[in-house]
Amino acid sequence: MHKSGFVNIIGNPNVGKSTLMNALVGERLSIITSKAQTTRHRIMGIVSGEDFQIVYSDTPGILKPSYKLQESMMKFVTGALTDADVILYVTDTVEQTDRAAEILGRIRESGIPTVVVINKIDLSNPAALEALVAKWHEVLPAAEIVPVSAKEQFNIEGLFRTILERLPEGPAFYPKDTLTDKTLRFFASEIIREKILRFYDKEIPYCCEIEIESYKEEPAIDRIAATIYVARESQKGIVIGHKGEKLKKVGQAAREDLEQFLDKKVFLQLFVKVSEDWRNSDRQLRRFGYELE
Repeated sequence: MHKSGFVNIIGNPNVGKSTLMNALVGERLSIITSKAQTTRHRIMGIVSGEDFQIVYSDTPGILKPSYKLQESMMKFVTGALTDADVILYVTDTVEQTDRAAEILGRIRESGIPTVVVINKIDLSNPAALEALVAKWHEVLPAAEIVPVSAKEQFNIEGLFRTILERLPEGPAFYPKDTLTDKTLRFFASEIIREKILRFYDKEIPYCCEIEIESYKEEPAIDRIAATIYVARESQKGIVIGHKGEKLKKVGQAAREDLEQFLDKKVFLQLFVKVSEDWRNSDRQLRRFGYELE
């Protein structure tokens, strides 16, 4: 008997969805920073065994859209509610349930097997956790509730077994050695974007998008040229920094991460260009790989 299915990870920003997916997949596929809206696309991670294949999908955090980029991000979330074999609804020990009332209503109506993952239990205590489990039994009565700490790798194995029990029987969707549906170009742009989230404050990270201009794989080195697009001229100077120092720091950190990810040498060139208000431009959003319809 072979089991296979799509397991979609849904939840509010900053509850640890990307950390959880990386723990389940065992690879750093989703970028992780402490800022909200880190994940902008649906990112798939594929785990295969002799008699199973799980296709995990990490989605952007649930939010009320205030521009077209965020509308597209929410389409990834609502899409994940319809094409899942199992839904992992990720919450943590401090967030409020009312923030995602509409999505929780849709999950209840979907009839899709659901696992509520209470993450960050390392920050809680047994009594508080017990009360949380009871609360989630009321909110999603049909769901299985699994407490974990993705960061500390606690109960990830137990969660994996719970997911496996709920998977339908079926053949593998992808060759067994496939790790993700995304390209190296995609991961290069995500790693650069993660560094921007880490090194810049306030609005800057949310106004940036990365485009890989060229990606050449050579036997000993990968040569990558990338453009960082910002929404306004004033942001360009902030990203570059005094005498290019800020951009240099981003480039160095991204190159080191890329070398670790690819397990080979990387030559990385970064450029900065202005694309006026790209977050509300249909043409630009499509170019950057967002779905608008």
